[in-house]
Amino acid sequence: MDVYQTEEQQVEAIKGFWKENGTAIIAGLVLGFAGFIGFNVYKDTQLENEVITSDAYQTVMESAGVDGKLFSASASKFITENKDSSYASLTALALAKEAATHKDWPQVAIHLASAIESSTNQGIKAIASIRLARVQIQLEQYTEALATLSVTLPESFKSAIDETKGDAYFKQGKVELARNAYQAALDVEGQTNNGALQMKLNDLAQLSSIAK
Repeated sequence: MDVYQTEEQQVEAIKGFWKENGTAIIAGLVLGFAGFIGFNVYKDTQLENEVITSDAYQTVMESAGVDGKLFSASASKFITENKDSSYASLTALALAKEAATHKDWPQVAIHLASAIESSTNQGIKAIASIRLARVQIQLEQYTEALATLSVTLPESFKSAIDETKGDAYFKQGKVELARNAYQAALDVEGQTNNGALQMKLNDLAQLSSIAK
């Protein structure tokens, strides 16, 4: 406003600006306020939906271990209806656990693959991936198991991943690769007392000495 020499000129300039732009300013304020309200409504609706989904998930989980058929049906229905929810992957893990109690390993693999696909949480992906690889080893699908573990997963799961890789290599008769994998898993743990893992290494050493 410094370009205007008198207060009267400043007033006239303000009037002119308002006349030309007043409607747009008011419209912008109205839209902005409406957007603010809309955002709050959206957040409230989102929260309400999350609560509903959480309650539905809890209801499904309550039938786990009680009625296997009812749980499988309700859990599958829940996943279909809430496939974009974080609860979908958790439900798939629960279905995998239920199938494992019946030693239905192919079905376990299907549920674990579903958990991996639907999860946005890297920790859950890692847990499901390691479990899937172990199931694939159970099914003698060793190449598939190694492929499952070949994706990038959180570093905190490295020991479990290396140990599972070692199991797959061992089943394939690749003793040296198995030893390297087991040793890598043990190194991650800082040579802590992992009796089962150390036993696997000892068994490999005995096999090597027998082979010689």
